[in-house]
Amino acid sequence: MEQQPLWAPWRVEYVSSPKTGDCIFCAAVEDRDHPLVVVRGSRCLIMLNAYPYAAGHLMVVPNRHLAELEDLDDGELGELTALTKSALAALRTLMKPAGFNVGLNLGVAAGAGFRDHLHQHVVPRWDGDTNFMPVLGGTRVISEALASTAPVLRRLLTAEREES
Repeated sequence: MEQQPLWAPWRVEYVSSPKTGDCIFCAAVEDRDHPLVVVRGSRCLIMLNAYPYAAGHLMVVPNRHLAELEDLDDGELGELTALTKSALAALRTLMKPAGFNVGLNLGVAAGAGFRDHLHQHVVPRWDGDTNFMPVLGGTRVISEALASTAPVLRRLLTAEREES
C-alpha cells in the first residue's frame, strides 16, 4: 500500500505564534488537574496533544525538564517506554486505528516545537486518513473533542495500570 503523508498545515499558526517561554509540559506535570493529562506515572505522564495531527494524538512526557533522550535515567526511560506501550493499547481499544506514528522530534531541525522538554508522540493513523480538507481548505477534521477523548483514555489507562 502506498504511504500517505500526514498533513497538518493548521499547526503553522501554533509554530509561528509568539511563545511565552513557559514549558507546557512542566505546567502539565505541576498541575495535578491538568485537563489534557490522561495518566500519571511516577516519572512520566501521558497527555493529549492540544494541537493534534489526528484524533487521539498523545504525548508521553518525562516529569523532569530535559531535552535529550540520553539524559533520561534508566527508570525514566523504562517508564517512557511502558507508558508508550500503554498508550498504544488504549488507543487500539478506543479508536481502532490501522497503525501508528510513534516517535521523538529531537531538535529544531527534526521538527521539535518544544525542543527543551523531551516528549514522545503517539499518533493513531487510519488508511486514507489524509484528505483535501487540511490541504485545500486549511481545515482539520478531528472526529472527537479532546474533552470527550480524555476521560475514556484515563479510564482505560488507569485500569491497565491497576491490572499490571
